[in-house]
Amino acid sequence: MKIAVVGTGYVGLVTGTCFAETGNKVTCVDIDQSKVEKLSNGEITIYEPGLEKIFLRNLKEGRLKFTTSLEEGIRETDIIFLALPTPPGADGAADLKYILSVADHLGKILTGYKVIVDKSTVPVGTADKVKQAIAAHYKGEFDVVSNPEFLREGVAVDDFMKPDRVVVGTESERARKIMGDLFAPFVRQGNPIIYMDERSAELTKYAANSFLAMKISFMNEIAQLCERMGADVDMVRKGIGSDERIGKRFLFPGIGYGGSCFPKDVQALIKSSAEAGYQFNILEAVEKVNANQKLYLVHKIMKYYGDQLAGKHFAVWGLSFKPNTDDIREAPSLEMIQALLERGATITAFDPEAMPNVRKQLGDRIQLASNQYDTLHQADALIIATEWSEFRTPDFEMIENKLKQKVIFDGRNLFDVKQMDELGYHYESIGRS
Repeated sequence: MKIAVVGTGYVGLVTGTCFAETGNKVTCVDIDQSKVEKLSNGEITIYEPGLEKIFLRNLKEGRLKFTTSLEEGIRETDIIFLALPTPPGADGAADLKYILSVADHLGKILTGYKVIVDKSTVPVGTADKVKQAIAAHYKGEFDVVSNPEFLREGVAVDDFMKPDRVVVGTESERARKIMGDLFAPFVRQGNPIIYMDERSAELTKYAANSFLAMKISFMNEIAQLCERMGADVDMVRKGIGSDERIGKRFLFPGIGYGGSCFPKDVQALIKSSAEAGYQFNILEAVEKVNANQKLYLVHKIMKYYGDQLAGKHFAVWGLSFKPNTDDIREAPSLEMIQALLERGATITAFDPEAMPNVRKQLGDRIQLASNQYDTLHQADALIIATEWSEFRTPDFEMIENKLKQKVIFDGRNLFDVKQMDELGYHYESIGRS
């Protein structure tokens, strides 16, 4: 098939590249001339494990190309994917200006039947608004489909190529057939394509992310109880995770969730619910718990140092909101760093991928090291904010030699409590004692 993907951010670039990998001809459209030039020249603009290899292969084979022209991008295409930003507004509602602007433009340039697919995470009713925007200028046939993405940063290529389900929101048999043919190569193992109406598909994405955010916040609350009651959150997690009704995933306590999806999707569903006349109490609590959890390690640090952080120097391992990505949006590490800086502390940090993005945001307010051990020089303590694999089995002797004191505050529970005690560290983690 011939496909256009409008938007070359995280979702758009993964979507376009993965569709090209199954033999489709894909044109990605973006208004950013510099980004289009980089991508056209083989310079990938996001970090995602496994993406660059197939990106370069499909670029070389001519199945993947990039343009700034929407007219060129949709010429002779069967399907147009809208993978555009939907940032939260001041009130928490998703801002649809980018999607509706493109829809308006499409209405002026369409010349035949197309399937227009909302790939972005959008509020319930967006498909109707996209239809209206196109129909205001174009009187021919077209269908608008909701096809939410369920990609996890760090494993997005696997998630796209081997999805556990594909959700397609359409009541058009013609569009259903086209979408079924498009996704057939991705569900050969028998995982379902679930068809539903557009509004149900739109709500499915928000409901899924909000439920997962709720699981994370629930475990962070349980971790708080464990510390107060003398229980071990790792044991509790294993005990409840083995229950098939609950499952093992998203039960790891820590310093809160971040990223581009959970925070804004929880916020948007709260807002959409309010507009429908319903107060979503559980999600309001989830949002509050997560905001508090991001600073939980800071409170532990302040307690240890008697609230006197002025002049203290900390090493921080991990800056991205999760491992295997360079994404720092809503990252708990940045909120912790801001709180420590406000209290007079200084920071030297390391992250395998996210440091260029942090430099753009924080400038020279913190020091960035070339490796994890260089952060430790003259540091009063080590803070672990992201669970990158290379942090899991460090050289503790080197840590001891470089730190002023053997003190570690672990926001991701990477190390064994008993082992740390035997090594003589003051070690504080989440939900364990």
